Amino acid sequence: MNDPNLLVLSSLADSPKHGYAMMEDIEEFSGQRLGPGTLYGAITRLEEKGWIRALDVDDRRKPYKLTAEGRRELQTQLAQLGKILKTGEGRLKPA
Repeated sequence: MNDPNLLVLSSLADSPKHGYAMMEDIEEFSGQRLGPGTLYGAITRLEEKGWIRALDVDDRRKPYKLTAEGRRELQTQLAQLGKILKTGEGRLKPA
């Protein structure tokens, strides 16, 4: 799975993170390294949808937090992935 939006939402599900921390976390749990353009493009899209928001801090690094709407969206997407996974695994079983 390499949907940057889903990866960012998943990264933020347990705690707020700034961009570099998200990149590291995503690589750790997915094995994929998002480039800065891909990561910040996803962050921009997710902010526009209201699924994440930037926290106010006095630091050059800006942490982002999953919103309640973003948490619901992540749950929906993960449920859909679960159905796909179950179907795929079932179809791979020998006849």
